[in-house]
Amino acid sequence: MSEKKTKSFVLRVDSDTMDAIEAWAADEFRSTNGQLQWIITEALRKAHRLPKRKKGEGA
Repeated sequence: MSEKKTKSFVLRVDSDTMDAIEAWAADEFRSTNGQLQWIITEALRKAHRLPKRKKGEGA
């Protein structure tokens, strides 16, 4: 099974927004980073901006 490559970057977020993200992450039993990844992926999926998966790719 191949692993996804990741890239790191700095993100500046105001404290009220960060507090809301952290609370949401806790409610969903995710890390803050995991929650941000989920939010971004969902936004890209809904906007039809994610690349199409190749046949045989899982999850």
